Amino acid sequence: MIYNSFDYIVVGAGSAGCVLADRLSADGRYSVCVLEAGPGKGSFTIRTPGAFAAHMFIKTYNWAFNARPDQQLRGGQPLFTPRGKGLGGSSLINGMLYVRGQKEDYDEWEALGNEGWGYAEMLPYFLKSEHHETLAGTPYHGKGGNLYIGAPETAEYPMSGAFVDAARQTGFPYSSDFNGAEQEGVGYFHLNIKNGRRFGVADAYLKPAMSRQNLTVLTEARVKKLVLEGNRAVAVELRHKDSDLVLNANREIILSGGAINSPQLLQLSGIGDHDALESLGIRCRHELPGVGKNLQEHVDACVLVSSRKNNGFTASLGGLLKMVPDTIRYFLSKRGKLAKSITEAGGFIKSSDSVNRPDVQLHMLPLLFDDSGRDLKLMSNPGYSVHVCVLRPKSSGTVTITSADPFAAPEIDYNFFADPDDCKVMVDGIRQARRILAAKAFDDYRGEELHPGADRQSDEQIIEKVKEKVGLVYHPVGTCKMGTDRMAVVDPQLRVHGLGGLRVVDASIMPRLISGNTNAPTIAIAEKAADMILETAAGSDT
Repeated sequence: MIYNSFDYIVVGAGSAGCVLADRLSADGRYSVCVLEAGPGKGSFTIRTPGAFAAHMFIKTYNWAFNARPDQQLRGGQPLFTPRGKGLGGSSLINGMLYVRGQKEDYDEWEALGNEGWGYAEMLPYFLKSEHHETLAGTPYHGKGGNLYIGAPETAEYPMSGAFVDAARQTGFPYSSDFNGAEQEGVGYFHLNIKNGRRFGVADAYLKPAMSRQNLTVLTEARVKKLVLEGNRAVAVELRHKDSDLVLNANREIILSGGAINSPQLLQLSGIGDHDALESLGIRCRHELPGVGKNLQEHVDACVLVSSRKNNGFTASLGGLLKMVPDTIRYFLSKRGKLAKSITEAGGFIKSSDSVNRPDVQLHMLPLLFDDSGRDLKLMSNPGYSVHVCVLRPKSSGTVTITSADPFAAPEIDYNFFADPDDCKVMVDGIRQARRILAAKAFDDYRGEELHPGADRQSDEQIIEKVKEKVGLVYHPVGTCKMGTDRMAVVDPQLRVHGLGGLRVVDASIMPRLISGNTNAPTIAIAEKAADMILETAAGSDT
């Protein structure tokens, strides 16, 4: 074995890890090592916004987990769970939507006992992280931050524009900024795209910092376990390519592997539920029953409609040939459909008049999109999809290791629709989507409703069909939740309860899922965590 030591070891170069790498190494005082299980190089499909769906098939940059089968969902087929692998983590393969959630989400975190995590404290970190293309320097948007955000006002795909027009015709308010004073409305998403290329956290934070002498980045580095001495984490054991290494942490180890990998590594290291670990032959070194619990995800369902007008995207030979001019245009000028996210339009709406703030997110896609885009037979036909997700689900699941093998995937159980309130929000959201799709703006497109199907009108009929094509929005959180109760894994400083030298900084610390996409909040969490870590360091140095 080879031994090395660093002040800080960051496990995972995803949306949080890249931020930490930059901020902790910035002044040169501390040595930082970032460990990433995925590859170090990007690819054309990574850089090209319109090639988003390719990574549902290309596993080089995707952990491509499968959740535990549930006989009531998708006919018992496992739910495909994409997670990014490589420098940038899930920002390598996500839809590039920049969404923060609602003020009330963060105020709820604080009300749960997490002092300093309310919206008033979090907004400055959102502002610090971003440089907004058109709204820089306004009260809700930053100027000069690392993360570039574009704000398209029109759609590349006419179907996406029709969706926005239809929503307005139906009576939903238009929003030019889902991250402003109010989230509610329908419009065009702001995107992490710069000059026609994906602009993820590796581009924004990590790559500019990699020339620093005090920053070491190891790719193809799979951490097997944490080394504990007494009640302190002091080192990590890993496989780097073909070598086994032990890296010592002089100050702290920070887990930034995300809501699947971070609890997995804690459990492999003997940190978690005592009985569950011992049953796998793993000595429980530190009992924390909440590790891997509280898994929350945006459960997703779709309204699929065939189109009489074929100006969206299809996976047929003819559809791919139609993309040739756009492909040439992209190579020549970085413009056109490949320079944009295919999810251009969407919104945040109330599922019913009885709701006081948006509880449903809509994603409009100018294609027939199911099973993370892997149903190519469906996608070969002209059509469009409105995906409906429950923003604040009450159901929660688990992430649990099933063996002591560090390279075995953990078991993921989303436990979707365990709470009947989630079923009601979903059904009401489907009805709202149908109202939009029935508006005049879709008259030239509207064909047959393929799913749930026009004959499915009762609550029971709709939820039955929803479960046949249920999916997720790739926003797992909560499995190392922040708090002060018995099931909390980290405290409000993101320190693992009862252990020194160990923090978790990623989406797994969210005690409740936020009302929207999770990439921007994860970046803000890491910005705040970096300040806390450096404050601790400054205190120990005096």
